[in-house]
Amino acid sequence: MSVLSTEDEGKFLMDVRGEQIGIVTEVDPIEQVAYVDPEPSLTNAWLQSLGRGDAGDDDLEIPSENVATITDSEIRVDADLSSE
Repeated sequence: MSVLSTEDEGKFLMDVRGEQIGIVTEVDPIEQVAYVDPEPSLTNAWLQSLGRGDAGDDDLEIPSENVATITDSEIRVDADLSSE
């Protein structure tokens, strides 16, 4: 299990196949949940990369037990989340 922190906000969420699912909009470090916008606009993506965004009503909730790895630019989950 990986430990999520607010420093993970703005990173890309990738599935096990390397498909980009969305951008992390917010992290709850106490509950260990990442909120991910699956269809960010260019403006939202830019705000998220600066750590200035917030979770929306349509964001996906990704618990830390589903996170396989965290790098400087992405969070990779251990599941296939693509819509294909």
